[in-house]
Amino acid sequence: GNAPAEPDHNVVRLPGANGPRPAAEVPPAERWKGIAEPGTPTAQALDGIARIEPNFDAAEFLEGAKSAYEMIVTAFAQGDRNTLKDLLSREVYEGFERAITERERRGETVETTFVSIDKAEMAGAELQGKNAQVVVRFLSKLITATRDASGAVVDGSLETVADVTDVWTFARTLGSRDPNWLLVA
Repeated sequence: GNAPAEPDHNVVRLPGANGPRPAAEVPPAERWKGIAEPGTPTAQALDGIARIEPNFDAAEFLEGAKSAYEMIVTAFAQGDRNTLKDLLSREVYEGFERAITERERRGETVETTFVSIDKAEMAGAELQGKNAQVVVRFLSKLITATRDASGAVVDGSLETVADVTDVWTFARTLGSRDPNWLLVA
C-alpha cells in the first residue's frame, strides 16, 4: 500500500512533466543553498529574478555559464567571431574583435586547451528593473600558448597548466524571448 506522505528532506526532485519546483516555492533559507547566503544582496537579487522568471534555476544557470565560458574562451582563441557575436554584448564583442584582428595582423595564433573548470560560483547578482546581472567567478585549469607567424611560442606554454581565475558578468533582460545570458564584462 501507499505509506502516508511524510516530508522527506532527502528526496531529490527530478524535474518531471511539471518541471522543477519554482524557486519562489522553496523557503528563502534553502532557496539558493550552496549558491548564495540567505539575506545577502546576491540572494535578494536572485529572489527578484525568480519573481519575474519563476523557473530560474541558479544551479542550472551556473552550468550554462560554464559551457558559455568554455565556448567563449575557445572561440576567442580560434578567432571565431560568429560564435562570439552570439554570446557577448556589443561592447565586449568589440573588444574581443579588436584583439583578434590585432593578433591576425601580427600573424599570431593561440592554442587553448581546457584541462578543467574546477569551479563556477556566483560572486554577486544585481537586478535593476528587468535587467539582471549575475557575476560568476570561474576557477579553471588551462593550457594556452601564442605562436608567432613562424610557429614559435611567444607567450604561454604548450606544457604548462595554468590556474586561471576569471570573474565574468552575464546579463539578460528578464521576461524577454531570448533565453541567452550575454557576457557583458
